[in-house]
Amino acid sequence: MDCLAILAQTGSAAGAEAQNGGTVPIDLIWQHVTSLNLVEALTFISFGTVCLFYGWRVFKILVAICFALVGLLIGVWANKMLIGGNVIWLALISVVLFSALSIPLMRWGVSILGAAAGGILTSGAWLALGLPEQYIWAGGLVGVIAGGMISFIVFKAAVMLFTSLGGSGLMVVGVLAVMYQYMGASAKLEHLVFHQGWFLPAILLVPMAAGIILQEKFMKGAKDWEI
Repeated sequence: MDCLAILAQTGSAAGAEAQNGGTVPIDLIWQHVTSLNLVEALTFISFGTVCLFYGWRVFKILVAICFALVGLLIGVWANKMLIGGNVIWLALISVVLFSALSIPLMRWGVSILGAAAGGILTSGAWLALGLPEQYIWAGGLVGVIAGGMISFIVFKAAVMLFTSLGGSGLMVVGVLAVMYQYMGASAKLEHLVFHQGWFLPAILLVPMAAGIILQEKFMKGAKDWEI
């Protein structure tokens, strides 16, 4: 009850203040978005659209890519800690190893990604509702638990969750980059991003919800897409 009282008292203030320097690194995210050139932005939009609406057909490739990225991060970290140089062979070995592991562990990988997508979904909803940013981990934890349970029980739900989220994220980043650099909307977008806490979660979650609904309809007529 005390936690609920704290959330209720600080929620309105947290939703109104700017996101700079907060728990969520809005500055860093926005810097990466606005640094994309036109070709990169259009690539993000194209690939994101495919993942958003057709991810259920290519989910195995997406899982392998996610495993490879995790392997890359671990390889870079291990290379830095163990060797201390700029040798890339350890990172390459880690990428190949994790990509190969994604094949026998496909169902586990999909379930883990579904749980992560659930966490991002509820974290975004937490921010959109103006709840205190410093407690966003609580909203994310609820989504991870719920998403993990659903993903382990209903395999199709995990596929739809993580492919829709990934596709929505890529598409939104590309659209924002194009609007910021080539459509004269930079001032308006910056105001929305830094002063309206609901904006980024909303533009991420709305396409994601549309992707889940459409993928569900597409999957009903296809019985050969699972592992």
